[in-house]
Amino acid sequence: MTSTILRSTAAAIAFAGALAFATPSMAAMTNFKASLSGKSEVPPNTVAATGSVTATYDSDSKKLTWKGSYSGLTGPATAAHFHGPAPEGKNAGVMVPISPNGPAFEGSATLNDAQAKALVDSDMYVNIHTAANKGGEIRGQLTK
Repeated sequence: MTSTILRSTAAAIAFAGALAFATPSMAAMTNFKASLSGKSEVPPNTVAATGSVTATYDSDSKKLTWKGSYSGLTGPATAAHFHGPAPEGKNAGVMVPISPNGPAFEGSATLNDAQAKALVDSDMYVNIHTAANKGGEIRGQLTK
């Protein structure tokens, strides 16, 4: 009887070990957020507009998914983008376009290696543009 119990226990341990190796790994999901304001623009402006963006990044698929909103712009949003690589206080080129169908918007994109590095290094920001502020009316740095 003892050998039967030992064999059953060994079989269960072997099965559990095999199952652990067969189970796919979970994707590394990272959440980001940004608060958008005129004072974060470079150079800063004094608009009353505000906004926010939340984003989730899946490092396995390199997919960035976002939701955002804004209010109080000086006029309709003419464009919106993720820019980088740049820390707060510095400007950079467009990395990923955003469709600013607002005041709420959402979307997703698959990032290349440079874009993914800028995001995880907190060197990516969101910028919403208007006719009155062509370079950007409100801006916010994406942080974890």
